[in-house]
Amino acid sequence: MKILVADDDPVSLRMIERMLQRSGYEVVTAENGRQAANILSSPDGPRLSLIDWMMPELDGPGLCREVRSRNDEPYIYILLLTSKQSSVDVVNGLKAGADDYLTKPCAPAELEARLNTGRRILQLEDKLVEAREEMRFQATHDVLTSLWNRAAILTLLRGELSRSVRDESAVSVLLCDLDHFKQVNDVHGHLVGDEVLQAVSERLLGSVRSYDAVGRYGGEEFLVVLSRCVGDDLEHRAEEVRRAINQSPIQAKSGPICTSVSIGAVTVEHWDETLPIEQLLSQADQALYQAKAAGRDQVVYANSLEAVAQ
Repeated sequence: MKILVADDDPVSLRMIERMLQRSGYEVVTAENGRQAANILSSPDGPRLSLIDWMMPELDGPGLCREVRSRNDEPYIYILLLTSKQSSVDVVNGLKAGADDYLTKPCAPAELEARLNTGRRILQLEDKLVEAREEMRFQATHDVLTSLWNRAAILTLLRGELSRSVRDESAVSVLLCDLDHFKQVNDVHGHLVGDEVLQAVSERLLGSVRSYDAVGRYGGEEFLVVLSRCVGDDLEHRAEEVRRAINQSPIQAKSGPICTSVSIGAVTVEHWDETLPIEQLLSQADQALYQAKAAGRDQVVYANSLEAVAQ
């Protein structure tokens, strides 16, 4: 594990550095508080630190306050090393943001034990952050396909519409529905149907730009939000999506499954934020219905919402 050791005494710095290296630490050193603060603020900076109280430019408590004021993630564990032994000084150091302290001279065994405590706390924090991110992911993503779920993709669409009002730019939406998907479930079973949905999701993601959004709208329907995409660009993008789905059979466990998608596309030129988002979705749904009625595996473009939304 990487650790920062900050001490303006070069002899003490080298001694602690060698001791920690023997214990398996990757040691980064600093000779003053300002240098230490810069190291801790770097993207790949150490998360475990041993900081001397008295240093030029920025002392240990000052360094603690600066680190804590940034509210950085992940957490940085700070162990203060000090010759001060009064309870007032210790309390001030802890109030400044230190997690623990050691008085000089310190026994190597005690230093190692306290650093191990810091490592355990950091490991616990990592697990809590991982659990939090997993909960956040589950709350916003579809379990089967890992795409944005319905609530999340609609939230993203609202945000994109608001941005388009500020930027005076267009937003386009593709409402995509897999053709004859019920037949896939009826003939091959729902597990194969799930495989198809997962494969289609991957193809959808691969056919749009990195800053576009793809969500599972419901069942075998998907919603694609395309920012700053209109006219020829929209036609090109919509055809890319359609071809990505029907370009080759999906290799399911039961064998190859041919599939295609019908798409209803609509562009918003000037969105009126007082309008319900359902008006936009209704336009896309009507265009999708026309694509289905016309024989499927095609894109139908609804009229721009510019006249409606003004």
